Amino acid sequence: PIHEFDVPAFDWLVAPFPQFQYPLDQFATENAAEEKRCLEETELVLDEANDTVAAVVIEPVQAGGSDNHASPAFLRGLRALTKRKSVLTIADEFQTGVGATGKFWAHEHWNLPSPPDTVTFSKTAQAADFSSATLVYGLTSRTGSSNTWVGDLVRALLFKAIHGEIEKHGLVEQTARIGSHLYRELEALADKYPQNVLNPRGKDRGTFIAWDCPRREEVLGQAKSKGVNMGGSGDAAIRSRPMLVFERHHADIFLDVLEGVFKRLS
Repeated sequence: PIHEFDVPAFDWLVAPFPQFQYPLDQFATENAAEEKRCLEETELVLDEANDTVAAVVIEPVQAGGSDNHASPAFLRGLRALTKRKSVLTIADEFQTGVGATGKFWAHEHWNLPSPPDTVTFSKTAQAADFSSATLVYGLTSRTGSSNTWVGDLVRALLFKAIHGEIEKHGLVEQTARIGSHLYRELEALADKYPQNVLNPRGKDRGTFIAWDCPRREEVLGQAKSKGVNMGGSGDAAIRSRPMLVFERHHADIFLDVLEGVFKRLS
């Protein structure tokens, strides 16, 4: 579902993002077929566009639509497709970037032979910007045009300081460890309360974890009354988005509150 209404937008070309079935190990064949279908449809969209597409923009995890994940194989296939079609690949890391998935950039999980042409980022970085690994459109001058902020030096310095703290305290590695613990415990809750924890996803993606819950609004409301604030996405998903300083004892508090909510709803 779209969260914004009555907002003017271009009539962008849209290609399908894989919709996985869970558990992954039980639907490996079906999910591989789904990714193959999405790549084929993406190629068809590009072919029908008649060389008018400059770039493909993709989130490493489709965060706004229920936290939809794809496999590294799919994302490598997409990168190979864009290379073959001479189309740029833009990784939208607004939500996934800066450590949330257990790597500084989520696209590092893809094991690409070459990096995305451009990476956009914001949110945790407390700066909105992009980095580019490719000389775009043959521009060689340092400044193509003047603007008021010229990159906003203050924000750049702020992100530099944030990056320094992340490196100093090993927060990306910590997020990977805590995420593994969180996901294991969520799977255990799924076994105990299958009516409230469906389709857990985000394994090996740090704390970037989500699951589906038919009684989502009740769960969110009761958890908030106990001091745990979580977010909903899509029709039924609940997402975890803790800060990078989220430690083991924080995760255990979160899990205790969550199980208490499930017990009351059972």
